[in-house]
Amino acid sequence: MQKEKRMPSKAGSEKPVQEKDRTILVADDEEDLRMILQMTLEDPRYRILEAADGTTALILAQTECPDLVILDWMMPGMSGLEVVKALRRHPKTQQIPVILLTARDHDQERAEGKAAGVCAYLVKPFSPLELLEKVWEVFSADENELG
Repeated sequence: MQKEKRMPSKAGSEKPVQEKDRTILVADDEEDLRMILQMTLEDPRYRILEAADGTTALILAQTECPDLVILDWMMPGMSGLEVVKALRRHPKTQQIPVILLTARDHDQERAEGKAAGVCAYLVKPFSPLELLEKVWEVFSADENELG
């Protein structure tokens, strides 16, 4: 039987979250940002995978089937948006939630991301708390669907 753990929600109240291992794939071509993301997401329940480009991110997503993918929009190899579109074309990866990180804060880009199947969109620079809130929202929604 899994223990119940409480995590803060966006409103500051606590929500029960089942303790289980989660794999998060972080893809950004900036090593410093990957390190910040790794430190922000540091949690004994999370296994963090890293990719420095879109092509590697797609390969890791297809082989590891992470519970969440956090992608930079602009990366070498394939853009984050191209990775999302490729993930959505395959049954094995089409349901993986994706958070897109970008310096682009235009309605057109947001619409493109949403149309491609992005579940959340964060504009750089973003606060670590803002990222954690999005991650918790994704995992809480997943728990609600399961239970």
